[in-house]
Amino acid sequence: MTVLSLMSGTSLDGMDVVVARFEDDGTRLDWEVLERAEAPYPVDLRERLIAALHGGASDVAAITQLHAEIGHAYAALCGPVCDRRSVDLVALSGQNVYHVPRIDADRGWRVPSTLQLGEGALVLERCRVPVACDFRQSDRAAGGQGAPMVSYGDLRLHHVPGVARAIHNLGGISNVTWLPPDGAPGDVVAFDTGPGNCLIDEAVERTTGAPFDAAGAMAGRGRVDEGALSALMRHPYLRLPFPKTTGREVFELERTLRESGLDPDAFAPEDLVATLTAFTAASIAHAYEAIRAERDLHEVLLAGGGAANPTLVGMLRERLAAPVRTFEDVGMVSKDREALAFGVMAYDGFHGRGTTLPNATGASRSVVAGKFMWPDAVTW
Repeated sequence: MTVLSLMSGTSLDGMDVVVARFEDDGTRLDWEVLERAEAPYPVDLRERLIAALHGGASDVAAITQLHAEIGHAYAALCGPVCDRRSVDLVALSGQNVYHVPRIDADRGWRVPSTLQLGEGALVLERCRVPVACDFRQSDRAAGGQGAPMVSYGDLRLHHVPGVARAIHNLGGISNVTWLPPDGAPGDVVAFDTGPGNCLIDEAVERTTGAPFDAAGAMAGRGRVDEGALSALMRHPYLRLPFPKTTGREVFELERTLRESGLDPDAFAPEDLVATLTAFTAASIAHAYEAIRAERDLHEVLLAGGGAANPTLVGMLRERLAAPVRTFEDVGMVSKDREALAFGVMAYDGFHGRGTTLPNATGASRSVVAGKFMWPDAVTW
Protein backbone atom coordinates (compact mmCIF):
# COMPACT_ATOMS: atom_id res chain seq x y z
CA MET A 1 0.00 0.00 0.00
CA THR A 2 1.01 3.60 -0.57
CA VAL A 3 0.36 5.51 2.63
CA LEU A 4 0.38 9.27 3.09
CA SER A 5 1.11 10.08 6.73
CA LEU A 6 0.90 13.55 8.22
CA MET A 7 2.62 14.51 11.46
CA SER A 8 2.09 17.69 13.44
CA GLY A 9 4.09 17.44 16.65
CA THR A 10 4.37 19.15 20.00
CA SER A 11 6.78 21.75 18.60
CA LEU A 12 3.73 23.30 16.89
CA ASP A 13 5.91 24.37 13.97
CA GLY A 14 3.64 22.97 11.29
CA MET A 15 2.88 19.81 9.35
CA ASP A 16 5.11 17.22 7.74
CA VAL A 17 3.86 14.73 5.14
CA VAL A 18 5.65 11.55 4.12
CA VAL A 19 4.36 9.28 1.35
CA ALA A 20 5.75 5.77 1.69
CA ARG A 21 5.23 2.39 0.09
CA PHE A 22 4.82 -0.48 2.58
CA GLU A 23 4.84 -4.18 1.75
CA ASP A 24 4.80 -7.07 4.23
CA ASP A 25 5.38 -10.58 2.90
CA GLY A 26 4.66 -12.19 6.28
CA THR A 27 8.29 -12.32 7.36
CA ARG A 28 9.51 -8.74 6.99
CA LEU A 29 8.35 -5.22 6.24
CA ASP A 30 9.81 -3.48 3.22
CA TRP A 31 9.33 0.27 2.95
CA GLU A 32 10.41 3.15 0.76
CA VAL A 33 9.81 6.89 1.06
CA LEU A 34 8.36 8.21 -2.19
CA GLU A 35 7.68 11.86 -1.45
CA ARG A 36 7.78 14.52 1.25
CA ALA A 37 5.87 17.74 1.77
CA GLU A 38 5.61 20.25 4.57
CA ALA A 39 3.84 23.44 5.50
CA PRO A 40 3.91 25.76 8.51
CA TYR A 41 0.71 26.50 10.34
CA PRO A 42 -0.73 29.90 9.39
CA VAL A 43 0.61 32.43 11.91
CA ASP A 44 -2.80 33.25 13.39
CA LEU A 45 -3.70 29.57 13.74
CA ARG A 46 -0.40 28.79 15.46
CA GLU A 47 -0.84 31.68 17.90
CA ARG A 48 -4.32 30.52 18.85
CA LEU A 49 -3.13 26.93 19.12
CA ILE A 50 -0.36 27.94 21.53
CA ALA A 51 -2.88 29.91 23.56
CA ALA A 52 -5.15 26.86 23.71
CA LEU A 53 -2.39 24.85 25.37
CA HIS A 54 -2.68 27.10 28.40
CA GLY A 55 -5.98 26.01 29.87
CA GLY A 56 -6.89 29.38 31.36
CA ALA A 57 -6.67 31.00 27.92
CA SER A 58 -8.84 28.41 26.19
CA ASP A 59 -12.54 27.56 26.01
CA VAL A 60 -14.84 25.11 24.29
CA ALA A 61 -15.53 27.50 21.39
CA ALA A 62 -11.81 27.94 20.68
CA ILE A 63 -11.14 24.19 20.82
CA THR A 64 -14.11 23.42 18.56
CA GLN A 65 -12.96 25.88 15.92
CA LEU A 66 -9.32 24.80 16.14
CA HIS A 67 -10.37 21.19 15.58
CA ALA A 68 -11.95 22.17 12.26
CA GLU A 69 -9.27 24.68 11.24
CA ILE A 70 -6.47 22.17 11.77
CA GLY A 71 -8.47 19.63 9.78
CA HIS A 72 -8.76 22.13 6.93
CA ALA A 73 -4.99 22.77 7.12
CA TYR A 74 -4.38 19.02 6.94
CA ALA A 75 -6.69 18.72 3.93
CA ALA A 76 -4.99 21.66 2.16
CA LEU A 77 -1.61 19.94 2.47
CA CYS A 78 -2.72 16.37 1.74
CA GLY A 79 -5.11 17.17 -1.11
CA PRO A 80 -2.59 18.21 -3.77
CA VAL A 81 -0.41 15.20 -2.93
CA CYS A 82 -3.36 12.87 -3.48
CA ASP A 83 -4.23 14.69 -6.70
CA ARG A 84 -0.85 13.94 -8.28
CA ARG A 85 -0.14 10.51 -6.78
CA SER A 86 -2.13 7.32 -6.22
CA VAL A 87 -2.54 6.98 -2.44
CA ASP A 88 -4.28 4.03 -0.77
CA LEU A 89 -4.51 5.32 2.81
CA VAL A 90 -3.97 8.54 4.79
CA ALA A 91 -2.70 8.52 8.39
CA LEU A 92 -3.17 11.63 10.56
CA SER A 93 -1.28 11.91 13.85
CA GLY A 94 -3.55 14.70 15.10
CA GLN A 95 -2.34 17.80 16.92
CA ASN A 96 -1.88 16.99 20.59
CA VAL A 97 -3.23 19.83 22.73
CA TYR A 98 -3.63 18.26 26.17
CA HIS A 99 -2.39 15.02 27.64
CA VAL A 100 -3.41 13.69 31.06
CA PRO A 101 -1.49 10.43 31.55
CA ARG A 102 -2.25 9.98 35.23
CA ILE A 103 -4.48 11.25 38.03
CA ASP A 104 -2.97 14.31 39.71
CA ALA A 105 -5.20 16.21 42.12
CA ASP A 106 -2.78 19.15 42.32
CA ARG A 107 -3.23 19.74 38.60
CA GLY A 108 -6.95 19.03 38.61
CA TRP A 109 -6.46 15.79 36.65
CA ARG A 110 -9.34 13.53 37.64
CA VAL A 111 -9.16 10.86 34.94
CA PRO A 112 -6.41 9.85 32.49
CA SER A 113 -7.27 11.30 29.09
CA THR A 114 -5.79 12.83 25.99
CA LEU A 115 -6.97 15.15 23.22
CA GLN A 116 -5.71 15.58 19.67
CA LEU A 117 -7.25 18.07 17.24
CA GLY A 118 -7.64 17.95 13.46
CA GLU A 119 -10.90 16.63 11.99
CA GLY A 120 -10.05 13.68 9.75
CA ALA A 121 -13.38 13.78 7.91
CA LEU A 122 -12.23 16.96 6.16
CA VAL A 123 -9.20 15.10 4.78
CA LEU A 124 -11.44 12.17 3.82
CA GLU A 125 -13.72 14.46 1.83
CA ARG A 126 -10.81 16.21 0.09
CA CYS A 127 -8.68 13.14 -0.70
CA ARG A 128 -11.41 10.49 -1.17
CA VAL A 129 -9.25 7.64 0.19
CA PRO A 130 -9.53 5.82 3.55
CA VAL A 131 -8.26 7.83 6.52
CA ALA A 132 -6.87 6.61 9.85
CA CYS A 133 -6.81 9.15 12.68
CA ASP A 134 -7.15 9.61 16.47
CA PHE A 135 -4.59 6.88 17.18
CA ARG A 136 -4.34 7.26 20.95
CA GLN A 137 -7.87 6.60 22.16
CA SER A 138 -8.07 2.82 21.72
CA ASP A 139 -4.89 2.35 23.74
CA ARG A 140 -6.26 4.74 26.37
CA ALA A 141 -9.47 2.68 26.57
CA ALA A 142 -7.36 -0.46 27.15
CA GLY A 143 -5.74 1.16 30.18
CA GLY A 144 -2.71 2.66 28.47
CA GLN A 145 -1.52 6.24 28.48
CA GLY A 146 -2.17 6.62 24.75
CA ALA A 147 1.54 7.26 24.30
CA PRO A 148 4.24 6.81 23.23
CA MET A 149 2.54 5.55 20.09
CA VAL A 150 5.56 5.61 17.77
CA SER A 151 7.38 2.79 19.59
CA TYR A 152 5.49 0.23 17.48
CA GLY A 153 6.58 1.92 14.27
CA ASP A 154 10.14 2.23 15.54
CA LEU A 155 10.28 -1.53 16.08
CA ARG A 156 8.81 -2.32 12.65
CA LEU A 157 10.97 0.18 10.79
CA HIS A 158 14.28 0.49 12.59
CA HIS A 159 15.15 -2.72 14.45
CA VAL A 160 18.51 -4.20 13.43
CA PRO A 161 19.11 -7.82 14.51
CA GLY A 162 21.84 -8.06 17.12
CA VAL A 163 21.90 -4.31 17.82
CA ALA A 164 20.58 -2.67 20.99
CA ARG A 165 19.46 0.59 19.41
CA ALA A 166 17.73 3.63 20.88
CA ILE A 167 15.59 5.75 18.57
CA HIS A 168 15.38 9.17 20.18
CA ASN A 169 13.02 11.91 19.08
CA LEU A 170 13.88 15.52 19.90
CA GLY A 171 10.50 17.09 19.25
CA GLY A 172 8.69 19.48 21.55
CA ILE A 173 8.73 16.64 24.06
CA SER A 174 11.64 14.20 24.07
CA ASN A 175 10.91 10.48 23.77
CA VAL A 176 12.98 7.34 23.43
CA THR A 177 12.35 3.85 22.09
CA TRP A 178 14.90 1.22 23.11
CA LEU A 179 14.90 -1.70 20.68
CA PRO A 180 16.25 -5.04 21.96
CA PRO A 181 18.79 -6.93 19.84
CA ASP A 182 16.36 -9.82 19.29
CA GLY A 183 13.46 -7.53 18.35
CA ALA A 184 11.10 -9.05 20.94
CA PRO A 185 8.08 -6.68 21.19
CA GLY A 186 7.63 -7.44 24.88
CA ASP A 187 11.13 -6.18 25.67
CA VAL A 188 10.87 -2.81 23.93
CA VAL A 189 11.20 0.14 26.31
CA ALA A 190 9.62 3.46 25.34
CA PHE A 191 8.71 6.59 27.26
CA ASP A 192 8.89 10.39 27.28
CA THR A 193 12.11 11.53 28.92
CA GLY A 194 10.85 15.09 29.52
CA PRO A 195 11.34 18.32 27.58
CA GLY A 196 12.74 18.27 24.08
CA ASN A 197 12.59 21.60 22.25
CA CYS A 198 9.54 23.00 24.04
CA LEU A 199 11.26 24.96 26.83
CA ILE A 200 14.07 26.09 24.52
CA ASP A 201 11.62 27.28 21.85
CA GLU A 202 9.45 29.10 24.38
CA ALA A 203 12.45 30.88 25.88
CA VAL A 204 13.75 31.92 22.46
CA GLU A 205 10.34 33.19 21.36
CA ARG A 206 9.82 35.04 24.64
CA THR A 207 13.19 36.82 24.49
CA THR A 208 13.78 37.33 20.76
CA GLY A 209 10.51 36.67 18.94
CA ALA A 210 12.12 33.89 16.87
CA PRO A 211 10.31 30.53 16.92
CA PHE A 212 13.37 28.41 17.80
CA ASP A 213 17.13 28.51 18.42
CA ALA A 214 18.42 28.20 14.85
CA ALA A 215 21.49 25.94 14.75
CA GLY A 216 21.71 26.19 18.56
CA ALA A 217 23.48 29.54 18.14
CA MET A 218 21.82 31.29 21.07
CA ALA A 219 22.59 28.45 23.48
CA GLY A 220 26.12 28.32 22.12
CA ARG A 221 26.66 31.97 23.10
CA GLY A 222 25.21 31.51 26.57
CA ARG A 223 26.52 30.22 29.90
CA VAL A 224 24.89 27.28 31.64
CA ASP A 225 23.79 28.22 35.17
CA GLU A 226 24.78 25.05 37.04
CA GLY A 227 22.74 25.94 40.12
CA ALA A 228 19.63 26.48 38.04
CA LEU A 229 20.32 23.24 36.16
CA SER A 230 20.51 21.32 39.44
CA ALA A 231 17.19 22.84 40.51
CA LEU A 232 15.53 21.91 37.21
CA MET A 233 16.81 18.35 37.48
CA ARG A 234 14.75 17.94 40.66
CA HIS A 235 11.56 18.08 38.56
CA PRO A 236 9.22 15.35 39.86
CA TYR A 237 8.52 13.93 36.40
CA LEU A 238 12.13 12.81 36.07
CA ARG A 239 11.74 10.59 39.14
CA LEU A 240 8.70 8.70 37.83
CA PRO A 241 9.35 5.12 36.67
CA PHE A 242 8.59 4.19 33.09
CA PRO A 243 6.29 3.66 31.25
CA LYS A 244 5.49 7.33 31.51
CA THR A 245 4.43 10.17 29.23
CA THR A 246 4.12 13.93 29.51
CA GLY A 247 3.42 17.05 27.46
CA ARG A 248 3.72 20.80 27.16
CA GLU A 249 1.02 21.23 29.80
CA VAL A 250 3.65 20.01 32.31
CA PHE A 251 6.79 21.49 30.76
CA GLU A 252 5.64 25.07 30.23
CA LEU A 253 8.43 27.61 30.64
CA GLU A 254 7.28 29.92 33.42
CA ARG A 255 5.65 27.17 35.44
CA THR A 256 8.70 24.90 35.13
CA LEU A 257 11.06 27.64 36.26
CA ARG A 258 8.92 28.81 39.17
CA GLU A 259 8.25 25.25 40.38
CA SER A 260 12.04 24.86 40.48
CA GLY A 261 12.37 28.02 42.58
CA LEU A 262 13.77 30.07 39.69
CA ASP A 263 12.81 33.56 38.55
CA PRO A 264 12.17 33.63 34.77
CA ASP A 265 13.38 37.23 34.62
CA ALA A 266 16.67 36.59 36.45
CA PHE A 267 18.52 35.22 33.41
CA ALA A 268 20.21 36.87 30.48
CA PRO A 269 18.44 35.54 27.35
CA GLU A 270 21.43 33.55 26.07
CA ASP A 271 22.08 32.07 29.52
CA LEU A 272 18.45 31.02 29.88
CA VAL A 273 18.49 29.22 26.53
CA ALA A 274 21.85 27.60 27.29
CA THR A 275 20.61 26.39 30.68
CA LEU A 276 17.39 24.99 29.24
CA THR A 277 19.33 23.25 26.47
CA ALA A 278 21.55 21.70 29.13
CA PHE A 279 18.43 20.68 31.09
CA THR A 280 17.04 18.90 28.04
CA ALA A 281 20.33 17.04 27.55
CA ALA A 282 20.75 16.21 31.24
CA SER A 283 17.18 14.95 31.61
CA ILE A 284 17.71 12.68 28.59
CA ALA A 285 20.96 11.36 30.06
CA HIS A 286 19.14 10.69 33.34
CA ALA A 287 16.57 8.60 31.45
CA TYR A 288 19.30 6.60 29.74
CA GLU A 289 20.81 5.72 33.10
CA ALA A 290 17.55 3.94 33.95
CA ILE A 291 17.51 2.14 30.59
CA ARG A 292 21.10 1.00 30.85
CA ALA A 293 20.73 -0.30 34.40
CA GLU A 294 19.57 -3.63 32.96
CA ARG A 295 20.15 -3.34 29.19
CA ASP A 296 22.87 -2.96 26.62
CA LEU A 297 23.04 0.10 24.41
CA HIS A 298 25.06 -0.01 21.20
CA GLU A 299 23.92 3.19 19.50
CA VAL A 300 21.53 6.14 19.67
CA LEU A 301 19.79 7.51 16.56
CA LEU A 302 18.46 11.06 16.88
CA ALA A 303 15.38 12.28 15.00
CA GLY A 304 13.10 15.31 15.20
CA GLY A 305 13.78 19.02 14.91
CA GLY A 306 16.26 19.03 17.79
CA ALA A 307 18.58 16.80 15.79
CA ALA A 308 19.37 19.95 13.74
CA ASN A 309 20.55 21.78 16.89
CA PRO A 310 24.32 21.10 17.08
CA THR A 311 24.59 22.60 20.58
CA LEU A 312 21.99 20.19 21.94
CA VAL A 313 23.42 17.25 19.99
CA GLY A 314 26.91 18.08 21.27
CA MET A 315 25.68 18.11 24.86
CA LEU A 316 24.05 14.71 24.31
CA ARG A 317 27.24 13.26 22.87
CA GLU A 318 29.08 14.40 25.98
CA ARG A 319 26.53 12.81 28.32
CA LEU A 320 25.47 9.55 26.66
CA ALA A 321 27.92 6.67 26.97
CA ALA A 322 27.15 5.33 23.49
CA PRO A 323 27.67 6.47 19.89
CA VAL A 324 25.13 9.17 18.99
CA ARG A 325 24.18 9.67 15.34
CA THR A 326 21.38 11.45 13.54
CA PHE A 327 19.06 9.85 11.00
CA GLU A 328 20.93 11.82 8.33
CA ASP A 329 24.16 10.11 9.38
CA VAL A 330 22.66 6.76 8.34
CA GLY A 331 20.98 7.95 5.15
CA MET A 332 17.51 8.74 6.50
CA VAL A 333 15.65 11.99 7.27
CA SER A 334 15.09 12.99 10.89
CA LYS A 335 11.75 14.63 10.25
CA ASP A 336 10.38 11.42 8.71
CA ARG A 337 10.57 9.35 11.88
CA GLU A 338 7.21 10.07 13.51
CA ALA A 339 5.23 10.38 10.30
CA LEU A 340 6.56 7.02 9.12
CA ALA A 341 5.69 5.45 12.47
CA PHE A 342 2.06 6.57 12.15
CA GLY A 343 2.08 5.41 8.53
CA VAL A 344 3.11 1.85 9.42
CA MET A 345 0.56 1.82 12.26
CA ALA A 346 -2.14 2.77 9.78
CA TYR A 347 -0.91 0.17 7.28
CA ASP A 348 -0.85 -2.66 9.82
CA GLY A 349 -4.08 -1.51 11.48
CA PHE A 350 -5.82 -1.49 8.11
CA HIS A 351 -4.97 -5.20 7.92
CA GLY A 352 -6.29 -5.85 11.43
CA ARG A 353 -2.95 -6.20 13.19
CA GLY A 354 -2.45 -4.90 16.73
CA THR A 355 -0.30 -1.77 16.48
CA THR A 356 0.54 -0.85 20.08
CA LEU A 357 3.09 -2.14 22.57
CA PRO A 358 1.44 -2.59 25.99
CA ASN A 359 4.74 -2.53 27.86
CA ALA A 360 5.42 0.92 26.36
CA THR A 361 2.02 2.48 27.00
CA GLY A 362 0.93 0.55 30.09
CA ALA A 363 -2.18 -0.91 28.40
CA SER A 364 -3.62 -4.29 29.28
CA ARG A 365 -3.30 -5.57 25.72
CA SER A 366 -2.26 -4.62 22.20
CA VAL A 367 -4.99 -2.90 20.18
CA VAL A 368 -5.51 -1.62 16.66
CA ALA A 369 -4.65 2.05 17.01
CA GLY A 370 -6.65 4.59 15.06
CA LYS A 371 -10.19 5.23 13.87
CA PHE A 372 -10.67 4.29 10.23
CA MET A 373 -13.00 6.11 7.84
CA TRP A 374 -13.96 5.16 4.29
CA PRO A 375 -14.92 7.59 1.51
CA ASP A 376 -17.73 5.66 -0.14
CA ALA A 377 -20.86 4.43 1.61
CA VAL A 378 -23.12 1.56 0.60
CA THR A 379 -26.53 2.91 -0.32
CA TRP A 380 -29.69 1.00 0.57
